[in-house]
Amino acid sequence: MTTTAQSAVTDTLSYSDDGRSLTFTVGDQDIASYTYLPADDQYESPRPYFHPLTTLEGDEVTISRPWDHVWHKGLSWALPNVGEHNFWGGATYTRETGYANLDNNGAMNHQAFTSIEESGTCITATETMLWTAQPAGPGQQGQPLISEKRRFAIQLLPAGNAWALLFETTMENVSGGQIDIGSPTTEGRDNAGYGGLFWRGPRSFTGGEFRSENGTGADEFMGTRSPWIAFTGQHDVTCRKSSILFVEDQANPGAANQWFARSSMFACLGSAPFFSEVVPLKVSEPLSYRYAVVITDGSLEDEQAAALADAAKSALDAWA
Repeated sequence: MTTTAQSAVTDTLSYSDDGRSLTFTVGDQDIASYTYLPADDQYESPRPYFHPLTTLEGDEVTISRPWDHVWHKGLSWALPNVGEHNFWGGATYTRETGYANLDNNGAMNHQAFTSIEESGTCITATETMLWTAQPAGPGQQGQPLISEKRRFAIQLLPAGNAWALLFETTMENVSGGQIDIGSPTTEGRDNAGYGGLFWRGPRSFTGGEFRSENGTGADEFMGTRSPWIAFTGQHDVTCRKSSILFVEDQANPGAANQWFARSSMFACLGSAPFFSEVVPLKVSEPLSYRYAVVITDGSLEDEQAAALADAAKSALDAWA
């Protein structure tokens, strides 16, 4: 373990706000940035996102606006099939059209941080947002569809070389009618159930390794179910390895839900509670989902991954 990793748990966690994004710092190392007022084109379904995310040793584990999918934004809550609307970005897949540009790219609009609470090893932000449909014309306001209350925390873990991003969203339907949330797979495209808390990794992570209670592997983890799943990739320049681990709160609707997991083409991983079944968001019946995402230096063996998942679960439970 390096000196940086050893000292991390004793360093102070702090944040700064430049009016568009929050940046979280451990000692003198920035580890996370949360852009809450993005300047993205409507086609990319503007929404808050985390990028860059780095390990405590300073290796970056996210990519944003990659040329192949410019609507991929580091780590973000993104949903492609929300009724007739797209809060993922890019073209929309439906049974009738296949992939098509449907002028239906909505936006998740930041309203306010209602609180930001600090301690030595944890900072929690509570945010309100309003999801709106794509406006009919420039300068117009899109139809209000969903009111979201979001909480997230940046928390150092006792392991010393790891930190967790705790994430909670509660979505309330304000459209006046039921909204069915699905995915390209629920629209007929096989094995394309993306939508949820989605991470896109660096180019150098392509070909990396997934690990869960089901063992290790690569693209065969697409659509699998497990309480946690990890991915390890290797960086250019430093040649070090880093890992990202997702833990799902088993109180989530449908848990354990499927994972959207891809190692070839590019590295990505996401919770996918709407992978293969449409979930209705009814008026006056909010939906809530909670996760822990751990960023750690190095690769993970079975016992290490399980121990880190347990630590993340404990952090998520205590955070409730």
